[in-house]
Amino acid sequence: MSRNLERNQEATCYVGNLDERVTDEIIWELMLQVGPVAHIYLPKDRISQMHQGYAFAEYCTESDAEYACRIMNGIKLYGKPIRVNMSSNEKQVVDIGANLFVGNLDSGVDERLLYDTFATFGGILGAPRIARDPTTNESKNYGFVSFDSFESADGAIESLNNQFLLNRPMTVMYALRKDAKNGERHGTQAERLVAAQARKNHVLPTAQDPYGMPAMSWSSAGSKPSL
Repeated sequence: MSRNLERNQEATCYVGNLDERVTDEIIWELMLQVGPVAHIYLPKDRISQMHQGYAFAEYCTESDAEYACRIMNGIKLYGKPIRVNMSSNEKQVVDIGANLFVGNLDSGVDERLLYDTFATFGGILGAPRIARDPTTNESKNYGFVSFDSFESADGAIESLNNQFLLNRPMTVMYALRKDAKNGERHGTQAERLVAAQARKNHVLPTAQDPYGMPAMSWSSAGSKPSL
């Protein structure tokens, strides 16, 4: 299960949206269900040794890899739908900073419902993340959603902050920046300028539905999505 430095990209699947409890062995056993696996590579942080939320599964043939993508994409592992596609098609996602914090979530809200609720405002990069207890997998009642534009993120904040989703009013705001001091949040003017330049150069990330289904429709009132 070691990394193959000369990995056959055409026979390799990208496996994303992995729960923190996933191990090399679990990915190996899972992907083995659809065909012979040559190698598994689960990138890990050098210091913490925690994986980074994605893995690569190399099959013996390209046809096996394509079959694995069709069968495995969207299945739930530790309660989270994994994203499986051909590694040769996987592009590096550019984080423009349109990242939202969603707090006070009802315990019944899962990643799919969060996606459907926010996707009415614009393209979402990958599946939303809900913070969960590593032992019980219970929701910690907050999560994160990343849009492909600040216009979409601004619209979601304006329309959804303090709106009820199931039985609780959500708190929706820009998430704290990991690299910032003094509690600075995303959505700054500097980030918006960078995003505008990226749009001019056609290097913005592309949103894709990780569930392969259409988002929820707008309500008949037309001003807010139907929750």
